[in-house]
This record gives sequence, C-alpha cells and structure tokens, in this order.
Amino acid sequence: MKVEALIFDMDGTMIDSMPWHAKTWVEFSRLHALDIPLEEVMRRTTGRTAVECMRELFGAELDEAQCLALAQQKEELYRALYAPVFAEVAGFTQFEGRARARGLKVGVGTAGDRHNIAFVLSNLRLAQAPHAIVGGDEGLPGKPEPAIFLEAARRMDKDACDCIVFEDSPFGIESARRAGMRAVAICSTHTPTQLAGPHVLAAVRDYNELLNSAFLENLNVA
Repeated sequence: MKVEALIFDMDGTMIDSMPWHAKTWVEFSRLHALDIPLEEVMRRTTGRTAVECMRELFGAELDEAQCLALAQQKEELYRALYAPVFAEVAGFTQFEGRARARGLKVGVGTAGDRHNIAFVLSNLRLAQAPHAIVGGDEGLPGKPEPAIFLEAARRMDKDACDCIVFEDSPFGIESARRAGMRAVAICSTHTPTQLAGPHVLAAVRDYNELLNSAFLENLNVA
C-alpha cells in the first residue's frame, strides 16, 4: 500500500510532554477541588479538546466560555512548568526530516489549542513548517472521533488510506482506525497492548527505533 503523508499527534508523540500534563492536572485539580484520581483524569481527557476536557471534569452543563477560561488556566500552567525541561520524543526531528526528504508530506493533528501548538513548534524549531496543522480549538470533535485526522489529510490533499498516523494514546489510535488510516503507536505513555489494533503497523518507544529499523525506507512512498 502506498504512503503519501504522515500525520503526527503532538503531546506524547512529537514531544515528551505527558508527564508534565499530568503534573499540571494535579495542580489544577487542587486549585479547583476536583476529587478525581489522576489516572482517571488522564484517561478521560487525553486526546479530547479543551471544551470536552472541562465538561468531562466539571459537568456537561458548563458553557463554552467557562470551559475555555478553565482550559486557558490549565494550559498556561502547563507551559510554565514544561518550558524549562522541554524535550522532543527521542529522534522525532530527525525522523520528520527524513520523511520530508523521501517526499512525504507531514501534518499535525492534535487536540491541543493554537497556543500550545505555537509553543511546541517554536521550541522544536523544525527546518520547515508542517504542510498542515489541525488543532483542537477549530470546532472539530476530539479523539476518538476521526475529524481532526481527516481534516489534516484534506488540507494536504491526501486520501485517508494514504496516510499513516503517529499516536501515543488509545483515543488517538482509535481515531486513526475510524479515519481509515494506518497507525504507528508511540509508546511513550502507554504499552503496546494498550495501543494495539489491526491497523497498527509498529509499536515503538521512540523514533530512534523507527530510524534504526529503516521504517521509512521500507515504505512504499508514492
């Protein structure tokens, strides 16, 4: 099967940020007296948009303005905590560069908002901007719905079946399946078993494993 584009989730996939999102949720929960175990918070929010996250935690009746205000507080706290220790998932920028060199288009499909996207791209300093970026504040449903990945493919003028998604979360892996895309599981925060599926081509800890296994060289690049 031919491949024309790669679509990357952002947090936990491009950058090793999920432990810092977890730390942020602990502090955010303390500030708002949310009595929900961290594991449950992470399970319910990872991959979801800001509005969806806040309604999951505070109740479905919360209006959009309230959700966005809470999300802004949470994400500003996250960026302040993570900025001093910012790090990519090992090998990402090299892998992304090699993918471009082989003629593949590169997209980003994330539930993160435009502020977090700008924060990540300014710190990663990729040689070129992604061909398409779809964020969680564009009015699309979050993962596991397929809309974010499908929109990334559309903006790159690619069919879903010609895209491979890179994801670190169960919701993201399921989103790729619903989109009709193949996937690679980046096991930075979950096990291969948790990220398994018939459409998953590989499960790796980081991009160095993909580079060392000649993953890109073995693709049938259109």
